[in-house]
Amino acid sequence: MAVGAVGGVGGVNMSQLAELYRRQVADAQPAQQGQQAQQAGASSAARGADFAGAVGQNLSQLENLDRTAADKAVKAATGDLTDIHDYTIAAAQAELVTQLATTIRTKGVDAFNQIMGMQA
Repeated sequence: MAVGAVGGVGGVNMSQLAELYRRQVADAQPAQQGQQAQQAGASSAARGADFAGAVGQNLSQLENLDRTAADKAVKAATGDLTDIHDYTIAAAQAELVTQLATTIRTKGVDAFNQIMGMQA
């Protein structure tokens, strides 16, 4: 799945991306047989749902930071922003969180590729 730039022109709606991820996690849970398998599956599903929720929440926060930085950039350009430091801080926060999200995604893809490259 290709993901465009975060926020701004060509951006991705992070809420939709988070919901898509939640659905994929829910669909990926295999059917378990037996009582022990059902219990293990339930705890695994709970962990998967917790992880999906955390990812979705953090992507929403990233989207909000990006939107705030963009709004303050417009205000700074139009002269409506009273303190330019507000924009500088918001832009730095958005950039840092975007870099962190990109790094985590890259590490996840690398781990997935490494697992898929293992021989059975």
